[in-house]
Amino acid sequence: MYSELLNKEKTIAVIGLGYVGLPLALELAKHFRVIGFDINVERIALMQQGLDPTRELDASVFQHVEVQFTADPADLHKAHFFIIAVPTDINEHKVPNLIPLQKASESVGKALKPGDYVVYESTVYPGCTEEDCLPILEQHSGLKAPQDFKIGYSPERINPGDKTRPLATILKVVSGCDAAALETIAKVYTLIITAGIYEAPSIKVAEAAKVIENIQRDLNISLVNELAMVFDKMDIDTNAVLAAAATKWNFHRYSPGLVGGHCIGVDPYYLLHKARQLGIEPQVIAAGRRINDAMPVWIAKNLVQTLLQKGKNPSSSKVLVMGITFKEDVADIRNSKVVDLVKELMSYSIHVQITDPWASPNEVAHEYRLSLTEQAGKNYDAIVLAVGHREYKKLSIDYFKELSHGDLIFFDLKGLFQQQRNEADFYWTL
Repeated sequence: MYSELLNKEKTIAVIGLGYVGLPLALELAKHFRVIGFDINVERIALMQQGLDPTRELDASVFQHVEVQFTADPADLHKAHFFIIAVPTDINEHKVPNLIPLQKASESVGKALKPGDYVVYESTVYPGCTEEDCLPILEQHSGLKAPQDFKIGYSPERINPGDKTRPLATILKVVSGCDAAALETIAKVYTLIITAGIYEAPSIKVAEAAKVIENIQRDLNISLVNELAMVFDKMDIDTNAVLAAAATKWNFHRYSPGLVGGHCIGVDPYYLLHKARQLGIEPQVIAAGRRINDAMPVWIAKNLVQTLLQKGKNPSSSKVLVMGITFKEDVADIRNSKVVDLVKELMSYSIHVQITDPWASPNEVAHEYRLSLTEQAGKNYDAIVLAVGHREYKKLSIDYFKELSHGDLIFFDLKGLFQQQRNEADFYWTL
């Protein structure tokens, strides 16, 4: 298989062209013949023009590679090595939503031929690839693994917005259903990953490794979020405490904040789901999720209390929220905890306006039924800087004063203007 791929006698198909799949397809296309498949016709049209819908990749990366971008499942029949990188999210009950993964498996299953390979990159719980996805592949192909085709798992490690760690520079974990599968899958990824390959002993180990990477970060952030709540009551600067503690050689520095996105805020629920199926209730993981999920409510409560203390009626107040993406300098609004904060403020009948130079107004309206304001207005009773976009870092306290109605009540959730905090009439940060 590997030599045929290298000689471009056979083709690699990447299914799902988001933050993970698109850079992967473009990197693979430097060495192999590649089909890039996504069900979103509008996104495919942009890629065919050499544009990244996520705004993560420069147009130049499209220029020297050939990828057949398509939304037609029939084109998958031309491929022999399939990489599935579709999103895995949770539903409103915080239960894993496997529908995109199942549909992708169905499309690939219909295109499978004897000798083909299927590798999953989507974050899942241990056992999902073999217990949930493999039966779908077998059902729609009429084939059986591992004798007729091979499967593997190689968890994605893309960090949106991070220009210092492109795909090739991040060590890749790979796994396969047997030794032959592992060898071939490792060879394919070795050609594009300069940082090296780690061969996991099984698919389940690779799945588990991925999900706990994000659980560990979730728990550490939940600790500092809880500390922030405690220190706020004590009128102690949390960031000052963390800076002092970080002078010890073995202290791990994390910052408090809103924990959203498609990794940290979602992945722990996958392991929680699987553990509960097995009759285990993970106390620590669940506690971390409760703390981080509660942050928007806590911040909103602090803001409302501040308005009341300043003699303002929340129901007649106007608040500007700056930033709605899940992190700075990305266009991704999935699982943004700023949305939860906005809706919590609205529950107090506060009039909330939202600006964001990165987010798509159409996506925000479609996903959350919220409207973005193109330009900030005037006479705001409070301003919440929720996301640390580079455009916001260029501003000053004077800018926020100009937008305010009377005294500046400034909730700087990212702590970008701590050095100018005395210039605000009321300054609050996590």
